Amino acid sequence: MLKGKTALVTGSTSGIGKAIAERLAREGCDVVLNGFGDQDAIEAQRASMEKEHGVKVGYANADLTDPDAIEGMMGYVMRDFGGADILVNNAGVQHVAPLEDFPVSKWDLIIALNLSAAFHTIRMAIGPMKEKGWGRIINTGSAHAKVASPFKSAYVTAKHGLAGLTKVTALEGAEHGVRCNLICPGYVHTPLVDGQIDDTAKARGMTRDQVVKDVILDAQPTKEFVTVEQIAGFAAFLCSPDADQINGADLSIDGGWVAQ
Repeated sequence: MLKGKTALVTGSTSGIGKAIAERLAREGCDVVLNGFGDQDAIEAQRASMEKEHGVKVGYANADLTDPDAIEGMMGYVMRDFGGADILVNNAGVQHVAPLEDFPVSKWDLIIALNLSAAFHTIRMAIGPMKEKGWGRIINTGSAHAKVASPFKSAYVTAKHGLAGLTKVTALEGAEHGVRCNLICPGYVHTPLVDGQIDDTAKARGMTRDQVVKDVILDAQPTKEFVTVEQIAGFAAFLCSPDADQINGADLSIDGGWVAQ
């Protein structure tokens, strides 16, 4: 479906981003990975994807809190892959604490990585997409782009901001064949959520099992985690012709969380 296209997926060395990168590669898309982690493991992931799917797979280790590093990454994608036809802004980080105790450094980090980084990749990707007359920008939001939870001030703020950025991008790209949408997952069992479980347990004085049962899955009427494969399939659909008229949408995949 996507043969001849190139996708840049940020935060794709683990979790949701890794699953999206794998799925787009399976659809025939060349992929540029981005994220931190063990370099040998990342290289093994890159080489395995390339071999299994018969596509070109690159890697950029840019620190997305640094606009200059993002510019360098986008330059690499342009030079070596002809630019990003598909941009998936997925990189993110979380911290859980009451407002009065929330570290300023954590606020700055979360806003930079979860929100500002998406602005910087989009501002450099959308022009070439418009020139080509085709582009797909997918931002990984959250149910927290629509509703709030206690102790997550920075994360909720960033995700709400990302929803606004998605809408503006969608409008500016609408007549140029560029589509931008926000996928809003509920809780997904990823390393990020594992960290949230520990942090929430500490903040609320609960055990891990209590947090999973009474806090996390309590929010999702299905009482099931969303899987990374389901999100990856959703992302691939948004890149398909069937989704050509889906633009500027914040799309829930949360087991009914925000329906309550």
